[in-house]
Amino acid sequence: MNSKRRDAQRLLSSERPGQSSKKSRLPSSPPSSPFPSSRLKDLSGAESLGRPSPSLPTWMRLYFYGMHGITLDVLLSSAQRFVHTSDLKMLGFSSPYLGVVHSLAHFALEKLYLQKRNFQGRPLVFHLVLYPSVYVGLQTLVSRLVAGPASGSSLLTVLLHYLLALYDSQLFLKRFLRLQCHCPERGGGGGGGHSPPAERSSPPQGLPDSLRFVFYGMHGFLDEIFFTAVFNLVEKSDRTLLGHTSLWSFFMYGSCSFVVEKLYFYLHHRLGWPTWRRLPIYIVFIYTWELTWGLALRHYGACSWDYSHYPLNFMGLITLMYLPGWILLSYYQDVLSNVLLRVHCAKSKSSKTLFTNAKSRTA
Repeated sequence: MNSKRRDAQRLLSSERPGQSSKKSRLPSSPPSSPFPSSRLKDLSGAESLGRPSPSLPTWMRLYFYGMHGITLDVLLSSAQRFVHTSDLKMLGFSSPYLGVVHSLAHFALEKLYLQKRNFQGRPLVFHLVLYPSVYVGLQTLVSRLVAGPASGSSLLTVLLHYLLALYDSQLFLKRFLRLQCHCPERGGGGGGGHSPPAERSSPPQGLPDSLRFVFYGMHGFLDEIFFTAVFNLVEKSDRTLLGHTSLWSFFMYGSCSFVVEKLYFYLHHRLGWPTWRRLPIYIVFIYTWELTWGLALRHYGACSWDYSHYPLNFMGLITLMYLPGWILLSYYQDVLSNVLLRVHCAKSKSSKTLFTNAKSRTA
């Protein structure tokens, strides 16, 4: 019995080193993680690198389409009014209602434009017949919804809409759908607080300066149309929400916002100033800019605003009554600047790649 026990102990002692060596050769199990391995793999790829998405988000395209539609309303109504009155104030009209309608209508036209790939053998049919016909039909429907069923479409109006359809398909959408948007990286700092000294650097370059100037000029139309429409609703109980602006506002807002954007780049990215320190500088510059433009336009009889009936005004060209609005717009200016920094235009993009990306976007 004792010999058998000794033999069994020898066998066990001979097997234990082998088992321990096997265990040492086995890979150690990783610690439990709340994230699946596939998610970790994704984060190590495009998301972690902040690569650009193939196109602009839907909300951004709708925003641009509404602003673009209001800009066309202002340009056309301003030109029509100038032909009849020769007024150098160059007043133009639109409304928030029209902004929403233009946004939705142009989104539908975008879907039609993306069907261009089905007419590769017949491009003239698409560009000269199909797309203009749908465009003219939508614009006629929008006009009747706004002005009422009694409003007719003259031959000149139809011809104008046809030319705008050619501009829309051959220039606007062709360029606009090339815009791409960089996805913001995780953990990126906002624009309102201090930046650590190591992170203060020159901001990334988004759209070219010329395109940002155009964007800010168009956004100036949007701001004034919404402001005057709401003001007319409160002061005059005008439920049509018809707002007005001036053609000169495009250059005023475009240049002012462009300079304020440069101030934002310097004060925030270089000096690390928070929002509460930047806003007073923005406000002083905005009031100075409005006063300068007002004096110049008034000299030629082209100034479209007069604040003489408001308290706290100076020469009828600026008033502290609008200070809360300028503060909100100044803060929103920083938001727009950050958005435009993530938008860029693809350097070269074939039509095949464009429609592939567009198809993946609409899927």
